[in-house]
This record gives sequence, C-alpha cells and structure tokens, in this order.
Amino acid sequence: MAGGGADWYTSAGFAGLETADQIDIELSTDVGRFTTSCFFVPEARCTVNRDFIGALLQLNAEKGVPKEILIETLEQAIESAYRRNADAPENVVVKVDPDSGQISVYREYEVVATPEEIEDDQLQMLVADAQKVDSTTGVGAKVRVPENVTQAQLGRIAAQTAGQVYRQRLREAERDVVFQQYASREGEIMTGVVHRTTESAVILDMGKGVEAVLAVSEQLPGEHYRIGQHLKAYVLEVRRTTRGPVIVASRTHRGFLRRLMEMEIPEIYNGTVVIRGIAREAGSRSKVAVESRQQGVDAKGAAVGQRGSRIQAIVAELNGEKVDVVLWHEDPAQYVAEALSPAEVLNVRIDEEHKIANVVVPERQLSLAIGKEGQNARLAAKLTGWRIDIRSDAGVAAAAGGDEGHAAAEAPADAEAKA
Repeated sequence: MAGGGADWYTSAGFAGLETADQIDIELSTDVGRFTTSCFFVPEARCTVNRDFIGALLQLNAEKGVPKEILIETLEQAIESAYRRNADAPENVVVKVDPDSGQISVYREYEVVATPEEIEDDQLQMLVADAQKVDSTTGVGAKVRVPENVTQAQLGRIAAQTAGQVYRQRLREAERDVVFQQYASREGEIMTGVVHRTTESAVILDMGKGVEAVLAVSEQLPGEHYRIGQHLKAYVLEVRRTTRGPVIVASRTHRGFLRRLMEMEIPEIYNGTVVIRGIAREAGSRSKVAVESRQQGVDAKGAAVGQRGSRIQAIVAELNGEKVDVVLWHEDPAQYVAEALSPAEVLNVRIDEEHKIANVVVPERQLSLAIGKEGQNARLAAKLTGWRIDIRSDAGVAAAAGGDEGHAAAEAPADAEAKA
C-alpha cells in the first residue's frame, strides 16, 4: 500500500491443533512481525494481544488514519466475513475494545411491543425479552444480544476474508484521509516534483502517493519541464478516484498570481495591502490593482519592492510574464487612468449609462496606451470592468468625424478582473 513508513499486511489462519477455537492473526512489517491468537468462546468474545493492537495502531498512525477509523474498519471487516461465511443475518454487530483488544459479536434486534408487530424474529424482539438483556430498553430502541461464535462458524476462509476486507477498507480509509488533507488546500499553491510528461499534461508527484495533473491548457506558454524538477502549481480541484485523490493544477489561473504575491509580499499576506483585482493573459502580461488599508503605506511600492525586487521574483516564477501593479481607486475615472499605466492619460470621461470610459492620451502615448495588439487597453478593460475608448489629443482636435487616433477596448462579459 502506498504511503507510510512500512509495507505491511495482515493474514489469518489456524494457529494449530491446541484448541478447536483458536485463530492466529499475523501482522508483518519491514521492522518486525507480530502474531496474536484470537480465542472464540461461548460468551462470544475474542481476546487479542495488546501488543498486536498497539503495533497495528502505531503503523496506521504513520499513515495518518485516525484510531477511531482503524477500529471501525476492523469491526466492519469481521462483520463482513462473519455474515458471508456463517450465513449470519445483517443485524450482526462486532465491537472491538481498542484498550483491551477484546472483540465482541452481537445480534442487534429492534424492540417491539406486541407479538403481532414481529415481522421477522431474526431482526425483532419483544420488549419483555429485550428487558431481560437490558432493563433500560424500551419500545423502538435497539438491543444487542451476545452471539455464540465458534471457529466452525468462522473458519479459515472467514478469517482470510476478514483480512482481505480489512486491507481493502483500510486502503479506502487511508485514501479518504489523504483526500481530506488535500481537499482543504484547494485555492492554494503547492510544490510538486515533475514525475512524467505526456502530450496532454505534466504529472507532478505531490507526496503520499498523490499526483497532480497540469494540463497543457494550464501550462505557461513557452515553459519546458524536466523530470525531477520542483514546480509550484495552483490547486484548482481535488478529485476522488479509485486510486486515491488526484489534484487538478494550474499555472495560468489568476489565483496562482494572487497566491504568489501573498507569498512574496508580507504586506499583502498580513492584509496591510489588499489585491482588488487581477487581469491576466498568462505567459504574456498581467495587471494587478492594489489598495493600502493602512495610512502611510504605499501599496504600489510595497508590491513592487525596492528596485522591483519583489515583483521580479514573481516574474521569474511566471517564466518572464510581465506584471503591472496599479493603484485601485474608488473613482472610476482615476482607476481607469491608473489601469492604462504605463501610458500617460490626459483626461477620462465616464459614461455611466453605457459603461464606457472615454480616454484622451497624448499623441505620442497612443500606441503605448493601446499596447501591442491592443493588449494594454484590453487588460485595463478587464481589470476595471469598463469599456475603454482611447483617443489621442491630436485626434480629438482634428475633424469631428473619422476614427483617426482612436481605439476601444471592452471588458469581457464575465469580468475576469473582479477577483
């Protein structure tokens, strides 16, 4: 079984001819072997060596399975084997005392008031009979009666079945524990090791036998991966599979940039500076709007760092993707002007009705404001949520008609920048 510090298994069979009711249970590990005998007696109890229980709990603690789940798994395994091989009804209940190692087998009955209510005497019991077992039992409750168990009923096959079911259910319990550990980290950055690459994805080893899938669509353009490389990725989703949890990862999601900034910039991590919006074209360019929550703190300066040291560390992780940090403003005109940075803006007129920001820039700044293939204006529109109409001062002063010196960028309907 994957994970943990020991390879182990359980096996069960006859201990010998010393007693007709003795079954051996063996636990083998890479550090030793523990064997205990289980004696089934008419009182329906089985005593297991405490050292065996202790060793079992210790080994499974290494795998992160809680003690309660381990004991419950053992109980379910014995129940399953007993029902299957002793023709026992579904109301058989097995209980294991984790301290003493005592195993008890019961039949659980539903308590009814009159004989007319009994539909199946294997599952139901009159209240008068139930109170002979437990005087506090009332109608509608459940009463447990000790079951007489012998090795003839259980046998070697049942013991082996119990071992098989136990191993299977323990694997399921371990997978569930691991799933919960990783599911709680959705929306965070994790570091994995490149395990293998395919045409459609890169597979990362995240530890504990868990893999992360970084699909081609979630990879940064131009990035190359090598086996054994340590790689940061954003956890989009954790999925349950028959082989255990699988992480769906991304390096293109805007949440990846947000978490990187939280990791690199203490003021963002502690909440002194907050990120108000992110617009990203992964692998090429991003714009991040920040706001200071503390008087005297320069939000933009804190994010960029001295001589750009902080933002450069983020750019390096993003394989050279350019990151523009702008100040968020409540006034949409100021916000739009900031979002078009590094271009100089002369004037912004807001059309509330049509959700348009009409921007005037110097003639020499028009191409910078628009950006290569309209990227700067497009990202500014995504970031602010406004359709941005850019004109040069020379174009405005020219003929009233025509489109010379004019460009427009519109925010997408899904308003990606509203992070």
